[in-house]
Amino acid sequence: MERRTFLRMAGGASASVFAYRAAAQTPAAKPNIIVILADDLGYGDTGPYGATKVKTPNLDRLASRSLRFTNAYCSSATCTPTRYSLLTGRYAFRKEGSGVLPGDAPLLITPGQPTIASVLKGGGYATGAVGKWHLGLGTGNVDWNGVIKPGPAEIGFDYSFLMPATADRTPCVYVENDRVVGLDPKDPITVQYDKPIPGEPTGAGNPGMLRWHPSHGHDMTVVNGISRIGYMKGGHTARWTDEGIADTITRKASAFIDAHANKEKPFFLYFATSDIHVPRAPNTRFVGKSECGIRCDSTVQFDWCVGEILAAIDRNDIAENTLLIFTSDNGPVVDDGYEDGAFEDLNGHQPSGPLRGGKYSIYEGGTRIPFIVYWPNRVKPGVSDAIVSQVDLLASFAALTGTAIPAAAGPDSLDHIRTILGDSNESRSHVVEHANILAIREGKWKYIPGGGRASGALFWNGGNRPANAPQELYDLENDPGERNNIAPRHPEVVKRLAAQLDKVVKDGRTR
Repeated sequence: MERRTFLRMAGGASASVFAYRAAAQTPAAKPNIIVILADDLGYGDTGPYGATKVKTPNLDRLASRSLRFTNAYCSSATCTPTRYSLLTGRYAFRKEGSGVLPGDAPLLITPGQPTIASVLKGGGYATGAVGKWHLGLGTGNVDWNGVIKPGPAEIGFDYSFLMPATADRTPCVYVENDRVVGLDPKDPITVQYDKPIPGEPTGAGNPGMLRWHPSHGHDMTVVNGISRIGYMKGGHTARWTDEGIADTITRKASAFIDAHANKEKPFFLYFATSDIHVPRAPNTRFVGKSECGIRCDSTVQFDWCVGEILAAIDRNDIAENTLLIFTSDNGPVVDDGYEDGAFEDLNGHQPSGPLRGGKYSIYEGGTRIPFIVYWPNRVKPGVSDAIVSQVDLLASFAALTGTAIPAAAGPDSLDHIRTILGDSNESRSHVVEHANILAIREGKWKYIPGGGRASGALFWNGGNRPANAPQELYDLENDPGERNNIAPRHPEVVKRLAAQLDKVVKDGRTR
């Protein structure tokens, strides 16, 4: 299969490419594609995946009409590297500097590097990115008061409306296309991460200004009563209000759908929400709407965002020609820097469901994520236990739309569109998981190398595994919670998977 996929992506005519082009002929030649990427939403955080303390009616409705995957993976246990992998089809551990980026980092994806957006744009799509970016902008030392390039436009997006990094990092402004929105030139923005800005209050120096205190870090510039990571001065008319973020970005995403629905060109929308990342400050209409505190209230707000996207699809009557995928960037985290009561108010809610670990962790809770595929009259509703990965979206979308990509593009992205659409239950032969170390899953087996560094992999601070940890092997069919390390009982499996992981790293590509 890998050889056929390689030939297809190299431009060779393939029966399956044309079969999927034919399948998309009704009612139009190519489907619209929407990817909704939640932030820090865990495997067990929503109704379709077993949550009972938080109500997610829009996701419940979506799941009832969709194919829901139980063995889907992001490529990394934290945000920046997952976003890099999803868009480029390349494992982030191969990219130097792909850890969690500061808010003033340069663009991580090299202009000209193929992405889902550039591939689909080359295939005739209008492309848009809305919401959290966190992939860097510019080339370093960004002037936030002028044109900000390179950015999404240089990697394939026709339109973008972004939060540059995360809600807990400066700058706390939106960037539409290549300029800060609502900036008063008389109040220019300064952003820096190396030292405080004289005269600007910080959380460390002004705890009385804060809604809640930081639990670790997050004690720099204060915006809207919340101290952030990084320092910022100016741009007061451009600063967001935390309670309004979900409304603002969802309105922009819906407007993109309205503007491009039923046009000659199909569209691709990458909608990356801020929820449920810290700081959690949901709109007042969602506060107290769950049984598990502010984190779950933010989940209710995220569910509303999904409902608005579905409403935009329905009012434009494009459901039957729109493929929508809902997923998350990594596993859940409860305390991620603020004393907001999220841990104390969980009330029995299990963000990772039956899985071990969460964000930053190499265990399943870090990288196994919700993944729901919706396409009425094309994707049959149900549940799939096939192993799929977000890194395969680039090659799979290319195959679906009959769009050729260069052989060097998406080096770890494989065409699994038949599985994604439910026409096959064929799993990925193996998937690499990335946190502070690499791991590999093959079928029911999950192998984690011993110690800290694995197979020369790049990694950053994070995770919950000691440097002297032993090799670990789990049978995920019988032990999904990874409680029983059976590596000593299966040395042949350990040897094979260790060699496979080492090969993936040394080869520099998968396909």
